[in-house]
Amino acid sequence: MLLRYLYDRKSWIVFYLLSLLFVDLLIWIDNGIAIQVVSMLYLNSLLILAMVAFLGWRFRKETKYARLLADLAEEIEEDWIETLPPTYFYHEEATNQLLRAAGHWYWHKLSDSHVAQSVEQDYIAAWVHEVKTPLTAMKLTIDANKGNPALCKIESEWLRIHLLIDQQLYISRLPSLEADYVLEQTGIQRLASQEVRELASWCVEKNIAVEFDGEEALVRTDRKWCRFIIRQLLTNAVKYSPEGGMILLSTTLTPDGHVRITIKDEGPGIATHDLPRIFDKGFTGGNGRLQNAATGLGLYLARNVAFKIGISLTVQSGLHAGTEMEMTFTVRNAFESVRT
Repeated sequence: MLLRYLYDRKSWIVFYLLSLLFVDLLIWIDNGIAIQVVSMLYLNSLLILAMVAFLGWRFRKETKYARLLADLAEEIEEDWIETLPPTYFYHEEATNQLLRAAGHWYWHKLSDSHVAQSVEQDYIAAWVHEVKTPLTAMKLTIDANKGNPALCKIESEWLRIHLLIDQQLYISRLPSLEADYVLEQTGIQRLASQEVRELASWCVEKNIAVEFDGEEALVRTDRKWCRFIIRQLLTNAVKYSPEGGMILLSTTLTPDGHVRITIKDEGPGIATHDLPRIFDKGFTGGNGRLQNAATGLGLYLARNVAFKIGISLTVQSGLHAGTEMEMTFTVRNAFESVRT
């Protein structure tokens, strides 16, 4: 900072040195002024030392505000406007006024953005609920005419629409997940079997078998949000499984006492270079581009929800080797420890 300060004050320093040199030349040229060379050097040394001392004093005084402002920028908090450093010079006060004005302006902009976002979320939630009504009527009609081959085909398409709309409803609820979170003890295989039944028509259409392995295990989690995660993983497994394939859901207990459920499919698998990015928003990967039906949201949402409700979500896969998605439930839910 000292070098920067001296560089900013270079015009004053040069002016001072040139003035000193000009005075020395006048004394040297004017024969009426009798002064020895040693005295001249002594006088110049004193003036230069005085200038150095003056610059040191001004450096501490003029950079105090900048140092405090830099410290504030490194550890900025919500009430940063109230912690702006005190001012001494006019330009420092003008800077504080500008920062306060900018802070208030951005605060109002952010507030307006939150209001608009809230209105949009309410609109989406209302739209989803309205769309669910005709979808329910369609489902009742399909169930009443199970023997009709055309309606069986329509049922699988209805299921895809239902899943997309349901996903959109969960997206609108995700920002307020903490307010809609209920911890309870439940069987993980029971939750998974409920989601398998939801996807039954799609599995029948592709002739995909779903099997369970291992014993039922109790976990402490939120039923609704846990089912949402399982639904995203199962949807991917069914989507990428080949005709006549099999999906295996196995439950195991880790040495640490954690419960793990694995969803394994016989799909094309995931390339090694794609694995680190499959949970990124909008990432579809090579398989998603081939299918031309991937949105890049399913696994992204699953990872976000899993993180929020204390579930560890991992993947193991290789090209042409299928995919294993693992959900691990800890003995004590992390969200529960935060609440208590």
